[in-house]
This record gives sequence, structure tokens and C-alpha cells, in this order.
Amino acid sequence: MGVSVVFPDELLVASKEDREQFARRAMICTLGYLYEQGKISSGLGARVLGCDRWEFYRLLTEHGFSVIDYPADEQTYEAQTSRELAERIKSR
Repeated sequence: MGVSVVFPDELLVASKEDREQFARRAMICTLGYLYEQGKISSGLGARVLGCDRWEFYRLLTEHGFSVIDYPADEQTYEAQTSRELAERIKSR
């Protein structure tokens, strides 16, 4: 059991993809959106695509999705730590 979505053939022509390529890209984009929204795990996404998590992450990145979600305060901390480390290495 699953969900079927029908796309008009004009989209295949416009995208210059065959049905299989288009369906795979549509699935990756759907899973990428759900993953970014926190609605599915990388494990579920990988399982649906029939690949491992690293391949799932690679495919999402290739299609413009972010696979790492840092909170703003953690991003700031990581950036500052990276700058400090770079300064220490530079001053050696």
C-alpha cells in the first residue's frame, strides 16, 4: 500500500527526464522536505530510497537540502571555536 501522485507528461518533457528519473527525483525531493521538517529520520529516508544513510545524505545535499541542522547558538559556538583554532595554528 502507498500513495500515488500523477504528474502530467508535460513535466517529463520539460524536465527532460524519463518516468523513472522523474519519479526518483520527486521521491528524493519529498523525502528531503520531510527530513528538513523533522518529520522523518535519515534512517527512514534511506530505507525508502533503498540506500544507506550516507548515500541518503549525499542525495539530499546534491538536491539542495541541508542535512545538518545546528541551533543558532551552537553555530555561533562552532564558528568561534573554529576561528580560535585557526588563529592558534596560524601563530605557530
